Amino acid sequence: MTAKKNNKLLFILLALIVLIGAIILFMPTVAPDNAAQQQRKSPEETTLVKAGDTAPDFTVEMLSGEQTTLSQLKGKVVLVTFWATWCPPCREELSHVQEQLIDRFAGRDFAFLPISRGEEKATVEKFISQKGYTFAVGIDPERKVYDLFASDYVPRNFLIGKDGKVILTTVGYTAGEFAHLVKTIDEKTQVQKEQ
Repeated sequence: MTAKKNNKLLFILLALIVLIGAIILFMPTVAPDNAAQQQRKSPEETTLVKAGDTAPDFTVEMLSGEQTTLSQLKGKVVLVTFWATWCPPCREELSHVQEQLIDRFAGRDFAFLPISRGEEKATVEKFISQKGYTFAVGIDPERKVYDLFASDYVPRNFLIGKDGKVILTTVGYTAGEFAHLVKTIDEKTQVQKEQ
């Protein structure tokens, strides 16, 4: 009788497993908390300022405590880069900045303005110090500046001409896209140098 009871229990247990598996299989795959994430928009849909638009003016606090205002940089080609310390593509892009942007375009009408999105000053300072970066960095802990340009995704680059109009925007990081960005800066700063 014990064997029959064990077989009966085993059969009931197996039936319960099959029932639970069927419930899980046919449950909705998107829970209400994840609905927004499942409907995430494309980078293009979240870009608020596009090539040809006049860049919105803003003032950002730098790690040094100074303030930088975009309109004060008019007359220069300005690369505004939004990034975050936790973002691997941002980290990769920043590792190329000193040599390929700052050193390469030294003496030209060019300004690099990296702005950390949504992070506190202490977090950004620690990251910059650990990496040994010496370029000036802006902080935007409440995303006030970022939200003028986009609603999602980092890294983001907005290349702004000397007239204040956006020349080029990029989202994410690839070596090819960064090379195109560098080439465009080179072309735009050469034209300015000749004038």
